[in-house]
Amino acid sequence: MNALGLSLLVKMGCFCSREVLYVNNTRYVIREKLGEGGFSTIDLVENVATKRCYAVKRIICHSVDDQKTALLEIEYCKKLRHPNIIELIDSTFKGSADIVVNATSEVYMVLPFYRRGTLHDYLDVRSATKDYLSVSEILRIFSDVCGAVRYMHEFKPEALAHRDLKTANVCLTDGLSPVLMDLGSVAPAKVQVCGSQDAQRLQDLAAERCSMPYRAPELFNVKSFCVIDERTDIWSLGCVLYAMCYFKSPFDAVYERGDSVALAVMSGKIHFPEDTPFTQEMHDLVSFMLNENPAERPFITDVIEKVDDYVRILDNQV
Repeated sequence: MNALGLSLLVKMGCFCSREVLYVNNTRYVIREKLGEGGFSTIDLVENVATKRCYAVKRIICHSVDDQKTALLEIEYCKKLRHPNIIELIDSTFKGSADIVVNATSEVYMVLPFYRRGTLHDYLDVRSATKDYLSVSEILRIFSDVCGAVRYMHEFKPEALAHRDLKTANVCLTDGLSPVLMDLGSVAPAKVQVCGSQDAQRLQDLAAERCSMPYRAPELFNVKSFCVIDERTDIWSLGCVLYAMCYFKSPFDAVYERGDSVALAVMSGKIHFPEDTPFTQEMHDLVSFMLNENPAERPFITDVIEKVDDYVRILDNQV
Protein backbone atom coordinates (compact mmCIF):
# COMPACT_ATOMS: atom_id res chain seq x y z
CA MET A 1 0.00 0.00 0.00
CA ASN A 2 1.35 3.46 -0.89
CA ALA A 3 1.68 6.30 1.62
CA LEU A 4 -1.46 8.05 0.36
CA GLY A 5 -3.58 4.93 0.78
CA LEU A 6 -2.28 4.39 4.31
CA SER A 7 -2.97 8.02 5.17
CA LEU A 8 -6.56 7.72 3.95
CA LEU A 9 -7.12 4.60 6.04
CA VAL A 10 -5.85 6.38 9.15
CA LYS A 11 -8.04 9.44 8.50
CA MET A 12 -11.11 7.27 7.88
CA GLY A 13 -10.53 5.44 11.15
CA CYS A 14 -10.41 2.00 9.56
CA PHE A 15 -11.51 -0.56 12.16
CA CYS A 16 -8.73 -2.96 11.21
CA SER A 17 -6.08 -0.31 11.82
CA ARG A 18 -7.05 0.13 15.46
CA GLU A 19 -4.92 -1.42 18.14
CA VAL A 20 -6.44 -4.57 19.60
CA LEU A 21 -6.06 -5.63 23.24
CA TYR A 22 -6.76 -9.04 24.67
CA VAL A 23 -7.56 -9.27 28.38
CA ASN A 24 -7.84 -12.95 29.17
CA ASN A 25 -10.26 -14.23 26.51
CA THR A 26 -11.93 -10.89 25.73
CA ARG A 27 -11.01 -8.80 22.71
CA TYR A 28 -11.09 -5.00 22.85
CA VAL A 29 -10.27 -2.31 20.30
CA ILE A 30 -8.81 1.00 21.44
CA ARG A 31 -10.98 3.96 20.46
CA GLU A 32 -8.98 6.80 22.03
CA LYS A 33 -6.57 7.71 24.79
CA LEU A 34 -8.29 9.10 27.87
CA GLY A 35 -5.29 9.97 29.99
CA GLU A 36 -1.67 9.40 30.77
CA GLY A 37 0.26 9.56 34.03
CA GLY A 38 3.75 8.84 35.23
CA PHE A 39 3.05 5.13 35.70
CA SER A 40 0.16 4.31 33.41
CA THR A 41 -2.06 5.16 30.45
CA ILE A 42 -5.84 4.91 30.29
CA ASP A 43 -7.58 4.11 27.01
CA LEU A 44 -11.23 4.08 26.00
CA VAL A 45 -11.87 0.63 24.56
CA GLU A 46 -14.78 -1.23 23.01
CA ASN A 47 -15.57 -4.86 23.69
CA VAL A 48 -15.68 -6.36 20.20
CA ALA A 49 -18.40 -8.87 21.12
CA THR A 50 -20.77 -6.69 23.18
CA LYS A 51 -19.87 -3.24 21.75
CA ARG A 52 -19.81 -1.89 25.32
CA CYS A 53 -17.19 0.70 26.23
CA TYR A 54 -14.72 0.41 29.10
CA ALA A 55 -11.61 2.15 30.34
CA VAL A 56 -8.42 0.08 30.30
CA LYS A 57 -5.61 1.10 32.59
CA ARG A 58 -2.28 -0.12 31.28
CA ILE A 59 0.58 -0.09 33.77
CA ILE A 60 4.09 -0.58 32.40
CA CYS A 61 6.42 -2.25 34.92
CA HIS A 62 10.18 -1.84 34.69
CA SER A 63 11.07 -3.72 37.86
CA VAL A 64 9.83 -6.40 40.22
CA ASP A 65 8.80 -3.63 42.64
CA ASP A 66 6.71 -2.03 39.88
CA GLN A 67 5.01 -5.36 39.32
CA LYS A 68 4.25 -5.79 43.01
CA THR A 69 2.73 -2.29 43.18
CA ALA A 70 0.54 -2.90 40.12
CA LEU A 71 -0.63 -6.31 41.30
CA LEU A 72 -1.37 -4.86 44.75
CA GLU A 73 -3.63 -2.27 43.10
CA ILE A 74 -5.56 -5.12 41.46
CA GLU A 75 -5.81 -6.87 44.81
CA TYR A 76 -7.23 -3.76 46.48
CA CYS A 77 -9.70 -3.25 43.62
CA LYS A 78 -10.98 -6.79 44.19
CA LYS A 79 -11.20 -6.39 47.97
CA LEU A 80 -12.82 -2.97 48.18
CA ARG A 81 -16.48 -3.47 47.27
CA HIS A 82 -18.39 -0.23 47.74
CA PRO A 83 -20.83 1.66 45.47
CA ASN A 84 -18.57 4.72 45.55
CA ILE A 85 -15.29 2.87 44.84
CA ILE A 86 -14.43 1.83 41.30
CA GLU A 87 -15.18 -1.74 40.26
CA LEU A 88 -12.60 -3.96 38.56
CA ILE A 89 -14.18 -5.70 35.57
CA ASP A 90 -11.18 -7.82 34.57
CA SER A 91 -7.39 -7.80 34.69
CA THR A 92 -4.37 -9.59 33.33
CA PHE A 93 -0.59 -9.61 33.58
CA LYS A 94 1.63 -9.85 30.52
CA GLY A 95 5.35 -10.45 30.61
CA SER A 96 7.91 -12.18 32.77
CA ALA A 97 7.27 -12.60 36.49
CA ASP A 98 10.99 -11.96 37.04
CA ILE A 99 12.05 -8.89 35.10
CA VAL A 100 15.51 -9.11 33.57
CA VAL A 101 17.69 -6.18 32.55
CA ASN A 102 16.02 -3.88 29.98
CA ALA A 103 12.81 -5.96 30.02
CA THR A 104 9.32 -4.78 30.88
CA SER A 105 5.97 -6.28 31.72
CA GLU A 106 2.46 -4.85 31.60
CA VAL A 107 -0.61 -5.02 33.79
CA TYR A 108 -4.03 -4.38 32.25
CA MET A 109 -7.07 -3.38 34.28
CA VAL A 110 -10.52 -3.20 32.68
CA LEU A 111 -12.64 -0.60 34.48
CA PRO A 112 -16.05 1.02 33.96
CA PHE A 113 -16.07 3.98 31.56
CA TYR A 114 -17.63 7.14 33.00
CA ARG A 115 -18.75 9.44 30.19
CA ARG A 116 -18.86 12.47 32.47
CA GLY A 117 -15.21 12.03 33.32
CA THR A 118 -13.92 13.13 36.70
CA LEU A 119 -14.92 15.67 39.31
CA HIS A 120 -11.88 17.65 38.16
CA ASP A 121 -13.30 17.77 34.60
CA TYR A 122 -16.73 18.78 35.89
CA LEU A 123 -15.30 21.61 38.00
CA ASP A 124 -13.01 22.74 35.19
CA VAL A 125 -15.97 23.26 32.84
CA ARG A 126 -17.95 25.17 35.46
CA SER A 127 -14.97 27.31 36.46
CA ALA A 128 -14.88 28.90 32.99
CA THR A 129 -18.08 30.82 33.82
CA LYS A 130 -17.74 30.75 37.62
CA ASP A 131 -20.79 28.53 37.77
CA TYR A 132 -20.57 27.57 41.43
CA LEU A 133 -22.10 24.32 42.61
CA SER A 134 -24.96 24.71 45.07
CA VAL A 135 -24.26 23.88 48.70
CA SER A 136 -26.71 20.98 48.59
CA GLU A 137 -24.99 19.47 45.51
CA ILE A 138 -21.56 19.90 47.08
CA LEU A 139 -22.63 18.20 50.29
CA ARG A 140 -24.40 15.37 48.46
CA ILE A 141 -21.33 14.50 46.39
CA PHE A 142 -18.92 15.08 49.25
CA SER A 143 -20.98 12.95 51.63
CA ASP A 144 -20.74 9.99 49.22
CA VAL A 145 -16.99 10.48 48.91
CA CYS A 146 -16.72 10.48 52.70
CA GLY A 147 -18.74 7.25 52.83
CA ALA A 148 -16.22 5.54 50.55
CA VAL A 149 -13.32 6.88 52.62
CA ARG A 150 -14.94 5.66 55.85
CA TYR A 151 -15.32 2.20 54.29
CA MET A 152 -11.57 2.16 53.60
CA HIS A 153 -10.58 3.59 56.98
CA GLU A 154 -12.71 0.96 58.76
CA PHE A 155 -11.71 -1.91 56.50
CA LYS A 156 -11.01 -5.23 58.22
CA PRO A 157 -8.67 -6.83 59.13
CA GLU A 158 -6.55 -3.71 58.50
CA ALA A 159 -7.60 -0.09 58.00
CA LEU A 160 -6.58 1.37 54.65
CA ALA A 161 -5.80 4.89 53.44
CA HIS A 162 -6.20 6.06 49.86
CA ARG A 163 -3.22 8.47 50.07
CA ASP A 164 -4.03 10.30 46.81
CA LEU A 165 -7.52 11.73 47.18
CA LYS A 166 -8.08 14.56 44.70
CA THR A 167 -10.78 15.73 42.31
CA ALA A 168 -9.03 14.00 39.39
CA ASN A 169 -9.37 10.67 41.23
CA VAL A 170 -13.14 10.96 41.62
CA CYS A 171 -15.19 9.80 38.62
CA LEU A 172 -18.78 10.94 38.15
CA THR A 173 -21.63 8.71 37.04
CA ASP A 174 -24.36 9.98 34.70
CA GLY A 175 -26.34 10.88 37.83
CA LEU A 176 -23.35 12.79 39.28
CA SER A 177 -22.58 10.21 41.95
CA PRO A 178 -18.88 10.09 42.86
CA VAL A 179 -16.72 6.99 42.42
CA LEU A 180 -13.22 6.87 43.90
CA MET A 181 -10.62 5.56 41.49
CA ASP A 182 -6.86 5.04 41.18
CA LEU A 183 -6.14 2.68 44.04
CA GLY A 184 -2.44 2.50 43.16
CA SER A 185 -1.54 4.59 46.19
CA VAL A 186 -3.70 2.65 48.69
CA ALA A 187 -1.75 1.39 51.69
CA PRO A 188 -2.26 0.30 55.29
CA ALA A 189 -3.52 3.37 57.12
CA LYS A 190 -1.14 3.27 60.08
CA VAL A 191 2.59 3.49 59.39
CA GLN A 192 5.11 3.36 62.24
CA VAL A 193 8.19 5.39 61.27
CA CYS A 194 11.28 4.23 63.15
CA GLY A 195 14.32 6.25 62.18
CA SER A 196 15.50 8.54 59.40
CA GLN A 197 15.63 5.81 56.75
CA ASP A 198 11.98 4.91 57.30
CA ALA A 199 11.09 8.60 57.21
CA GLN A 200 12.95 9.22 53.95
CA ARG A 201 11.44 6.13 52.35
CA LEU A 202 7.89 7.24 53.18
CA GLN A 203 8.60 10.82 52.12
CA ASP A 204 9.96 9.62 48.76
CA LEU A 205 6.94 7.36 48.28
CA ALA A 206 4.58 10.25 49.03
CA ALA A 207 6.43 12.47 46.55
CA GLU A 208 5.98 9.74 43.95
CA ARG A 209 2.37 8.79 44.64
CA CYS A 210 0.59 11.73 46.32
CA SER A 211 -0.30 14.87 44.31
CA MET A 212 1.33 17.94 45.85
CA PRO A 213 -1.69 20.30 46.05
CA TYR A 214 -3.63 17.63 47.99
CA ARG A 215 -0.78 16.12 50.04
CA ALA A 216 -0.92 16.28 53.84
CA PRO A 217 1.81 18.36 55.56
CA GLU A 218 3.20 15.39 57.52
CA LEU A 219 4.08 13.69 54.20
CA PHE A 220 6.21 16.61 53.00
CA ASN A 221 8.58 16.39 55.95
CA VAL A 222 8.23 13.00 57.62
CA LYS A 223 9.62 12.94 61.14
CA SER A 224 12.13 10.24 62.03
CA PHE A 225 10.01 8.79 64.84
CA CYS A 226 6.27 9.15 64.39
CA VAL A 227 3.07 7.41 63.37
CA ILE A 228 1.37 8.36 60.11
CA ASP A 229 -2.28 7.35 59.96
CA GLU A 230 -5.43 7.63 57.85
CA ARG A 231 -5.80 11.30 58.67
CA THR A 232 -3.57 12.09 55.68
CA ASP A 233 -6.80 11.41 53.73
CA ILE A 234 -8.73 13.89 55.88
CA TRP A 235 -6.38 16.69 54.81
CA SER A 236 -6.89 15.67 51.17
CA LEU A 237 -10.67 15.64 51.70
CA GLY A 238 -10.45 19.23 52.96
CA CYS A 239 -8.66 20.18 49.75
CA VAL A 240 -11.30 18.34 47.69
CA LEU A 241 -14.15 20.18 49.45
CA TYR A 242 -12.38 23.52 48.91
CA ALA A 243 -12.01 22.64 45.21
CA MET A 244 -15.72 21.80 44.99
CA CYS A 245 -16.42 25.33 46.20
CA TYR A 246 -13.75 27.24 44.29
CA PHE A 247 -12.83 24.85 41.44
CA LYS A 248 -9.23 24.26 42.60
CA SER A 249 -7.35 23.05 45.67
CA PRO A 250 -6.28 25.85 48.05
CA PHE A 251 -2.68 25.10 46.98
CA ASP A 252 -3.13 24.78 43.21
CA ALA A 253 -2.28 28.45 42.64
CA VAL A 254 0.97 28.02 44.60
CA TYR A 255 1.83 24.98 42.50
CA GLU A 256 1.02 26.76 39.23
CA ARG A 257 3.23 29.75 40.20
CA GLY A 258 6.11 27.38 40.88
CA ASP A 259 6.33 28.46 44.53
CA SER A 260 6.90 26.00 47.37
CA VAL A 261 3.75 23.97 47.96
CA ALA A 262 5.43 22.33 50.96
CA LEU A 263 5.93 25.68 52.71
CA ALA A 264 2.40 26.80 51.88
CA VAL A 265 0.89 23.56 53.17
CA MET A 266 2.95 23.46 56.35
CA SER A 267 2.12 27.09 57.14
CA GLY A 268 -1.46 26.02 57.82
CA LYS A 269 -2.83 29.22 56.27
CA ILE A 270 -5.91 28.76 54.09
CA HIS A 271 -7.13 31.68 52.00
CA PHE A 272 -10.84 31.89 51.23
CA PRO A 273 -11.94 34.35 48.52
CA GLU A 274 -13.70 37.44 49.83
CA ASP A 275 -16.14 37.37 46.94
CA THR A 276 -17.88 34.12 47.76
CA PRO A 277 -21.37 32.61 47.53
CA PHE A 278 -20.64 30.34 50.51
CA THR A 279 -21.32 30.93 54.18
CA GLN A 280 -18.94 30.70 57.10
CA GLU A 281 -20.29 27.20 57.87
CA MET A 282 -18.77 25.86 54.64
CA HIS A 283 -15.43 27.53 55.35
CA ASP A 284 -15.49 26.14 58.88
CA LEU A 285 -16.05 22.63 57.50
CA VAL A 286 -13.06 22.98 55.18
CA SER A 287 -10.88 24.39 57.98
CA PHE A 288 -11.98 21.58 60.29
CA MET A 289 -10.18 19.11 57.98
CA LEU A 290 -7.21 21.32 57.06
CA ASN A 291 -5.49 21.23 60.44
CA GLU A 292 -1.73 21.12 59.83
CA ASN A 293 -1.23 19.15 63.05
CA PRO A 294 -2.19 15.53 62.24
CA ALA A 295 -2.70 14.69 65.91
CA GLU A 296 -5.44 17.35 66.12
CA ARG A 297 -7.01 16.55 62.75
CA PRO A 298 -10.40 14.80 62.88
CA PHE A 299 -11.14 11.23 61.85
CA ILE A 300 -13.58 10.45 59.06
CA THR A 301 -16.46 9.75 61.49
CA ASP A 302 -16.03 13.27 62.89
CA VAL A 303 -16.10 14.73 59.37
CA ILE A 304 -19.25 12.80 58.44
CA GLU A 305 -20.94 13.98 61.64
CA LYS A 306 -20.12 17.61 60.73
CA VAL A 307 -21.42 17.14 57.19
CA ASP A 308 -24.65 15.59 58.50
CA ASP A 309 -25.09 18.51 60.93
CA TYR A 310 -24.64 20.97 58.07
CA VAL A 311 -27.22 19.10 55.96
CA ARG A 312 -29.70 19.22 58.86
CA ILE A 313 -29.19 22.98 59.18
CA LEU A 314 -29.91 23.41 55.46
CA ASP A 315 -33.01 21.20 55.67
CA ASN A 316 -34.38 23.30 58.54
CA GLN A 317 -33.89 26.46 56.48
CA VAL A 318 -36.01 25.15 53.62
